[in-house]
Amino acid sequence: MTAVLLALAAAVGWGCSDFLGGLQARSLPLLAVLAVAMPSGLLVLGPILAARGEGPPGAASVGYAVLAGATGLAGISALYRGLAVGAMGVVAPISATAPLIPVTVGVARGERPSALQAIGMAAALVGIVLAGREPRAGSRGRVAIGAGLGLLAAGSFGLSLVAFDAAAEGDPYWATLVVRLVGCAVVLAAFPAARPALPRARRSLSPLVAVGLFDATATMCFSVATTRGLLSVVSVVASLFPVVVVVLARVVLGERPAAVQMGGAAAAVAGAALISAG
Repeated sequence: MTAVLLALAAAVGWGCSDFLGGLQARSLPLLAVLAVAMPSGLLVLGPILAARGEGPPGAASVGYAVLAGATGLAGISALYRGLAVGAMGVVAPISATAPLIPVTVGVARGERPSALQAIGMAAALVGIVLAGREPRAGSRGRVAIGAGLGLLAAGSFGLSLVAFDAAAEGDPYWATLVVRLVGCAVVLAAFPAARPALPRARRSLSPLVAVGLFDATATMCFSVATTRGLLSVVSVVASLFPVVVVVLARVVLGERPAAVQMGGAAAAVAGAALISAG
């Protein structure tokens, strides 16, 4: 039960982070958003690591964390590129199938969710895909490109979740920190070449800092969740974050999701409830 609750917390945190990040990316370059958000996550992780007073884990755990960070960034890059050049109604659902990889890995290595959890996982996966649909007309010529990038994003995110699970076995908190440092290093390395304009007003910086705080907290919750429960279960629950984005868009922006999105959100929530009950 603790693992499921932590995974749900991760889904909420990632959903809030993606929602705020998406809003900021409408008026700021993506690299500018990441350049503030990535280091901001250290404000959460640094004090926790300092308070624990434990040294880093072995080289293998650190290596898996680096792999998780690199594949996670690759997934983000593929996703945003796919949404830019392809049909969102194709890219979003395909990228939302990322949990299929950790589920397959978990089952292959002997994880056996209960029958109720298996039903819940199936309902949640279908709900995630449907809630992630964002139909757009007039994009038929770009479907092939978008589909390929969506598949790349799904594969990268799925591998990142598996690598994260392996890294967390050494120490989930250090794994989260290493993943964040990898992201910071890549973004800061790209910054001098692109030189995007950064917001200077506190009012503009605060949402970007919040993006980093939500994301880092969510990542830490997922990392700890993998040490408390089955990877096949927590990866599905944590991937409910598109539902959070849909809900926030409805409440904050007044957007009206399509019927299929609302049905998907309901199925995902029902699936999470079944997983928790199992």
